[in-house]
Amino acid sequence: MGVLRYSINTTLDGCCDHEAVNADESLHRHSTETIGRADALLFGRVVYGMMEGAWRLPESGEPPEWMEPWMVPFARAIDAKPKYVVSSTLESADWNAQLVEGDLAEAVRALKSEYDSLYTGGVTLPLALAELDLIDEYEFVIHPRLAGRGPAPFAGLTAHIDLVPTTRFDLACGAVVARYEPKR
Repeated sequence: MGVLRYSINTTLDGCCDHEAVNADESLHRHSTETIGRADALLFGRVVYGMMEGAWRLPESGEPPEWMEPWMVPFARAIDAKPKYVVSSTLESADWNAQLVEGDLAEAVRALKSEYDSLYTGGVTLPLALAELDLIDEYEFVIHPRLAGRGPAPFAGLTAHIDLVPTTRFDLACGAVVARYEPKR
């Protein structure tokens, strides 16, 4: 059975709005490695749309002019991965993607049996996946910033999930990467 990894950027006060964190070269390098560890990506509609809008490369494969050279490896990594999108409102998905249909737990278990490693991020879908006990690794990239606002990961979780720390390291931007596995 494959592993489903979750990763989120968050401020010290728990805001996981992507505009509230410092997306520098060290974070992009780490994110490229995180995406690179996955065989496929699992997104909800919002994260899928956000990622596609920012990171989908043009047909030519050449990065847009606004993209810094250190962003290009991340764009290439995410652009190339197969993507699965959980949505009750989208009628179709492209960008090397397909919609997840049917029961979420059954669909994700089927993906975990097909792939050795899946990656997910965001807020809404990961909450549902955590409730179903389908996440095998939680990664929090904690930025040294107080936002004083914003969405928080796992807000509304119906029961505690105890985690065991596995890895911790720092990024050059000052963020701390902390990985955990569910205590089983």
